[in-house]
Amino acid sequence: MFRETMMARPPGLVVYLYVSLVYIVCLTQGARRMNVLFLVADDMRPELNAYLGADFPSLVHPKIHSPSLDALASRSLVLKRAYCQQAVCSPSRTSLLTGRRPDTTHVYNLQDYWRKVGGNFTTIPQYFKQQGYHTVGMGKVFHPGSASHHDDPISWSEPYWHSPSRMNYWKLNRVRHQHSWLVANHSLQQAHPLPDTEIATHAVDVLKRVAPGALSGKVPFFVAVGFHKPHLPFVVPEEYFRLYPRNDIKLPDNPYAPTDMPSIAWSDYGELRNYFDVKDVHASGAINTTLPDRMVKDLRRAYYSAISFVDAMIGKVITELEKLGLANNTIISFWGDHGWQLGEHGEWTKHTNFEDSTHAPMMVHIPGKTDGGITTEKLTEFVDLFPTLVDAVGLPSLDLCPEDSSDIEVCREGVSLLPLIANPKDVEWKTKVFSQYPRHQSHMGYSMRTDRYRYTEWVHFKHYPDYRPVWMKLNATELYDHHTDPEENHNLACEETMQVTVKKLKRELHAGWRAAL
Repeated sequence: MFRETMMARPPGLVVYLYVSLVYIVCLTQGARRMNVLFLVADDMRPELNAYLGADFPSLVHPKIHSPSLDALASRSLVLKRAYCQQAVCSPSRTSLLTGRRPDTTHVYNLQDYWRKVGGNFTTIPQYFKQQGYHTVGMGKVFHPGSASHHDDPISWSEPYWHSPSRMNYWKLNRVRHQHSWLVANHSLQQAHPLPDTEIATHAVDVLKRVAPGALSGKVPFFVAVGFHKPHLPFVVPEEYFRLYPRNDIKLPDNPYAPTDMPSIAWSDYGELRNYFDVKDVHASGAINTTLPDRMVKDLRRAYYSAISFVDAMIGKVITELEKLGLANNTIISFWGDHGWQLGEHGEWTKHTNFEDSTHAPMMVHIPGKTDGGITTEKLTEFVDLFPTLVDAVGLPSLDLCPEDSSDIEVCREGVSLLPLIANPKDVEWKTKVFSQYPRHQSHMGYSMRTDRYRYTEWVHFKHYPDYRPVWMKLNATELYDHHTDPEENHNLACEETMQVTVKKLKRELHAGWRAAL
């Protein structure tokens, strides 16, 4: 009877019912479109409990108090060996946010804007905006100022937001210049609210505002929240200092530069030496000099406290996401823009190709896919995040960039991390990742990390218009064996027994990241 009735219906009605069904399905799919909460910390190395046991031997701190990031890690893909493309703020952020490496963006400093020196490259928030997302940014996501043409306005659906108190902390002489760290007591916070506190509060307000559109499925959001800490100066509320008693703070066990390290590999950490308390001890930043033990411990304690402060602010934002009923439909990514040296090798801040500079935290929570928590020690890179987020929300996958992509607005130089969710241990994966750092205007250090080795060549570098290394003009070479020397204390590049390995790694470094795919 049912078949006869259907056969009796006019063909036009059947077509109409089919089209209506397709339309309903499309609406349903649109309602399920994932939002993105994009969280960033500044100068945070993987000093987190989720990274204990990873290839990060310098964790000699007391237990880090980071309950919010611990909880996020427990339901995320945690990338235990993620590496930035250049260990300083703007080049690293530009690389991640465009999905392209520094030799493509041509951004190696804190001033150049990739759209002027590299190409009109689409950023992650800009791409999501083009796909119908409402994109909102606040705090430090791009490097501010000229490096991003003031936070790349084209990337956002509404004006970018900065903490009203941010400039107070740059202008306050006693905070910016006199002391590298400061316990922010109640009276100071009353007079000058901490920027990261204001950023977290603003993020909560933004989530409340965009929640109705996201819950209805009409307007998904991409909300980027960039925190300033644990960047210098370590101005942190006193309750977070109390988490780390002075007596629990340890000195690094490798306070000297690697043996046979070429001088070009070294940074004199001028960023830290600009503070008057460090100037007062006449720190030169020279190789195999160090700061007084008490100062080293104070700086390490303040850095840990800053991590815990940022963790609390991240927790405030994620808690609001959950209260609003958005947790099951929102991807959360978290990353720190590069590592940070805390006295290992006698070195401080970033600006090098060492493991402690280039190794940074990155994790991605995708509801329904990573809820049980997944960890991987496969080698990954910051340029992998752009294609990952695109694939995770179900947008068309990005094409691999050609050799010259200067005229291509959207492409990728990394790979999607989604295969690591399905098979974090046995999936076929790249076995090399790449970082670099400029030196002396005319040299570039190219560093390749494999499962076992870190191999670096410092070579002459041709800037405009080539932006390419001159491999034949070699200044120095470094080789560290992480199986026997995970702290990178001994440069083996000139050891006779290592020359076969050096030749092999040299070929692979020169072949570059494309060959590594």
